[in-house]
Amino acid sequence: MLQVFQNIFKIPELKKRILITLGLLAVYRFGAHIPTPGVDAQVLTEIFESAQGTVLGMVDMFTGGALKRLTVFALGIMPYISASIILQLLTVVVPYLERLAKEGEQGRKKITQYTRYGTVVLSAIQALGIAYGLEKMQGPGGAPVVPVPGWGFRLVTLITLTAGTAFIMWLGEQMTERGIGNGISMIIFAGIVVRLPSGVAGTIQAIQRGDFSLFTLIGILIVMVVVVAAVIVMQQGMRKIPVQYAKRVVGRRTYGGQSTHIPLRVNTAGVIPVIFASSIIVFPATVARFVEHPWMQAVAEQLSPGHMLYTVLYAMLIIFFAYFYTAIVFNPTDLAENMKKYGGYIPGVRPGKRTAAYIDSVLTRITLSGAIFLAIIAILPEFLIKSLKVPFYFGGTGLLIVVGVALDTMQQIESHLLTRHYDGFMKKGKLRGRR
Repeated sequence: MLQVFQNIFKIPELKKRILITLGLLAVYRFGAHIPTPGVDAQVLTEIFESAQGTVLGMVDMFTGGALKRLTVFALGIMPYISASIILQLLTVVVPYLERLAKEGEQGRKKITQYTRYGTVVLSAIQALGIAYGLEKMQGPGGAPVVPVPGWGFRLVTLITLTAGTAFIMWLGEQMTERGIGNGISMIIFAGIVVRLPSGVAGTIQAIQRGDFSLFTLIGILIVMVVVVAAVIVMQQGMRKIPVQYAKRVVGRRTYGGQSTHIPLRVNTAGVIPVIFASSIIVFPATVARFVEHPWMQAVAEQLSPGHMLYTVLYAMLIIFFAYFYTAIVFNPTDLAENMKKYGGYIPGVRPGKRTAAYIDSVLTRITLSGAIFLAIIAILPEFLIKSLKVPFYFGGTGLLIVVGVALDTMQQIESHLLTRHYDGFMKKGKLRGRR
């Protein structure tokens, strides 16, 4: 393993990308400790401490504790994810956006620009809603969160939080372009991982207080290990569709005639469905908590982890986004046309439309199994958390994101190593880069 890390820093491009990624993550973590003016941080922290295991706890997990302290990065990257989801959905129904999506690089740049505008608009709306909500919130002792409410505080909060989200968006884009891994996923990854040390310390203190036994902790660790192993197996799992290429004679050369396969991943979308589903289900619940109305408070309660409505909606959203994202990144029709153009065919299936239909049916079946797996892993630990009364940061959502992002990043590093004729992370490993 030491030799692997030495090899990483022998490649100038890979070394530069990793250092840039670490530097940008350090900037993100530094900004997560710069407070927003006009808020009593101690009272707000007490409120969030009592909200562990709720929607507010989930939002705070994704922001790496920035929301609990109401720092300049309190909104996190969630507005950008929400704007991306909205633009991708509109691409399917709006002809203009659909044309842009098919125009290649220039079209994607235009859609990215619209996504940035949408992020700023959503951030401004959420920031103003948070400012109004904070003015009405009081701590356990009755102390107000905002000592001096008014439009001055609202405007400062609006500008600060919106600018913070725009800066995080820029950091993510720079990390994707110049660093290693997906920048947005890495920011969420960092926000979750940074809470683990305090989570471990809190668990030890809970055991010392007698909140739960050491036997329960061992059971939790076993569940975590099983979840991690299952995520790795599912992320690496694939269905291989055999493809045969006919022989072609061009001049004196013979082309084709070999057999290969189409690798269809069981979980093509990775952890994207979990991130998308979390951002969607958190937004209405967060808004509902800031509206002092019995009906809205009931909605917020039902959309908290552990309730049936939350569980059903969360599972349905994960399955929906698994199919939605797979349909965006994988087009069976284009694949079938390219195979037909180069003389490729699936044994027993006619080229063209029949091949596209066959690939689509196989992809639909394996995506269903991958989507159900993601939903189960994301939801099952929540039941264990409610029954065993353990902290929320041991939830399946966080584990799915951490393991999935770590695997994707390792695969990219492995690809760089193998391209330069170095060994990968493991001599007998099965990372996607080695395959």
